[in-house]
Amino acid sequence: MLYETAAAWLAAPRKRVLFFGMSGLGKTYLASMLRGSGEWFHYSVDYRIGTRYMGELIADNFKREAMKVPFLRELLLSDSVYIASNITFENLAPLSTYLGKPGSETRGGLCFEEYMRRQGQHRAAEIAALLDTAHFIRRAQELYGVGNFVCDSGGSVCEVVDPFAATDPVLDALERDLLLVWIKGSDAHTEELVRRFDRAPKPMYYQPDFLDRAWTDYRVEKGLTGDEVNPDDFIRWTYARALAHRQPRYAAMARRGVTILAEDVAGVKTPDDLIRLLARAIERKEA
Repeated sequence: MLYETAAAWLAAPRKRVLFFGMSGLGKTYLASMLRGSGEWFHYSVDYRIGTRYMGELIADNFKREAMKVPFLRELLLSDSVYIASNITFENLAPLSTYLGKPGSETRGGLCFEEYMRRQGQHRAAEIAALLDTAHFIRRAQELYGVGNFVCDSGGSVCEVVDPFAATDPVLDALERDLLLVWIKGSDAHTEELVRRFDRAPKPMYYQPDFLDRAWTDYRVEKGLTGDEVNPDDFIRWTYARALAHRQPRYAAMARRGVTILAEDVAGVKTPDDLIRLLARAIERKEA
C-alpha cells in the first residue's frame, strides 16, 4: 500500500485516496465533503468519462433524437441551436441515458447489439479515465497547489479490472499512487440499494460475459424474445444479481488497500474525521 502504517498515513503531507464500492454507499458524499474543505482535489472518474471520453457520443445521441423532430431538425441544420450535455459531479444522467437499456424499442429500449456496443465504449472510457488519475494528481499539485487528492471511482471499477490477478495494469497504477478504500455495505444497505434501484432503475456498465448470461437467462425465465423485453424490468432483474456478482470482486480489490463500512461513513463530517477513520482501517490491516 502507499501508506503501509497508520503513522505513515497520519504523517503524510499529501494524502491520496481512491474510494470504490457500489453506487449509493457514500463515495461521492465523502469526495464532495473533502473538496468542500478547499484542501482536497476531487477527481470524478464518471465525470471524466462523460466529458473527455464520451461527451461527443452523448451529445450526438441528443442530436440524433432532436433530428427526429422537424422543428429542431431545421434549427440544427442551420446551426441555430446548440445541444450539449450538462453533466456534473452530482448529475451523471446524460451518461446513464446514453448507455441505455436493452429491450423493446417501443418502450425506450435498445437492441442488444447496440446496447453492447455502448457498453464497450464505456469500458474503454472507464479504463482510460482511471489511468488518467496520475495525471490529475500532478495537475492538482502543479496547477492548483493542492496536494491532497481523492479519486471518486464508479461502481463499475471492479468490472474493468481483474482483481483476482497477481498483476493488473490499471490496479497496479492506482495502488502505486493512492490508498484504495472499499466502502463496504451491510445486508441492510444492499436491500436498500435494491429498493432504491427498483424505484428508479438506471443504466449501468457490466462485464460482457455477465450481461450475456443475464440477457439469456432473463429471456428464458420470462419466455420472451429480445423485442418483447421490458427494458426497466430487465435491468431491475439484473441489478440484484450484479450486487452479488460484484461483492467478491470488490473484496479482492480491497486486498490491495483497506475497508471501511458504509455505516461509519455516515458519521464522517469533516476531513479529520475521515483521516482518523482511515488510520484505524490501516491499523486493522497492519494487525
